[in-house]
Amino acid sequence: MGKYEWLLFFHVTGAFLFLGGVVVAWVLGIAAARRERPSEIAYLLGLTAPAAGAIGLGMGLTLVFGIWLVIDLDFYEITDGWILAALVLWAIAGPLGGVGGKRDKDTRLLAERLAAEGDVPSEELRARVRDPIALAFNLASSLIGFAILVLMIWKPGAP
Repeated sequence: MGKYEWLLFFHVTGAFLFLGGVVVAWVLGIAAARRERPSEIAYLLGLTAPAAGAIGLGMGLTLVFGIWLVIDLDFYEITDGWILAALVLWAIAGPLGGVGGKRDKDTRLLAERLAAEGDVPSEELRARVRDPIALAFNLASSLIGFAILVLMIWKPGAP
């Protein structure tokens, strides 16, 4: 394989890690919201840590190797509209997901504490695991991530 193929391989691998991590985090978060016992909620939210790692690694790989591809290829420029749009969306998606993820981590920590204190269902935990603010941040970040995928495939305005 040549340089282009390696760059593309790592770029696409990053995209799969990012989007796969997003899907796994959503599945586990929805499953946690359907539980009552703090130990079950803590367990499910704890499983999102590898998904969050995949999201972060995927974002890094996609960004680094995507920019490298643009620099390496003669028919794309970093100033192309679809590339600039993707970079701006990337810069927005990361912090949004970070805020949602922080709120979810705080919910997991509460669930762990309540599990250690008797594992009795709690209205506070029930409300936190269904936090509309965390949901809004996570949903916005996820939708922006998928919009970036659409830009990368469609490449509006590209030759």
